Amino acid sequence: MVSIFGLISCENTNGQAKKQQANRPKSKPAAEWKKTLTPNQYNIMVESGTEPPYKNAYYNNHEKGVYVSAATGDVLFTSDDKFDSGTGWPSFVKPVDPSKVEIVRDNSYGMSRNEVIEKSTGLHLGHVFDDGPANRGGKRYCMNSGALKFIKK
Repeated sequence: MVSIFGLISCENTNGQAKKQQANRPKSKPAAEWKKTLTPNQYNIMVESGTEPPYKNAYYNNHEKGVYVSAATGDVLFTSDDKFDSGTGWPSFVKPVDPSKVEIVRDNSYGMSRNEVIEKSTGLHLGHVFDDGPANRGGKRYCMNSGALKFIKK
């Protein structure tokens, strides 16, 4: 499945930080995150950036294991719930523990989407859409590889 002109993809139109996200309270100040996250992780998680489709670490990863937060190490997704969405980003049908993520409205860039943030930190992970596999709940958690780390089983 290919995204429809970026409207249902994970992509921001210009990759710049969303002002509304920059103002969301985080578990610690941005300067502290800058010390612990890589520049790519910081751009994605703190500035709500988006990595390029098909040019990220996990969109085509088919190994068994878990995906943890790049910021906290908490397990967020599992390979058992990963599927090929054709969008160029890693996609999952559900988080391991729904209480670890929060869904917030994202109206940036003239689009209305549901953003997925890590609940404990307020950091950006990606977006969730209603175009996932119908036989597995119909959700597509479209995540940025840079917000995750993969731990092989």
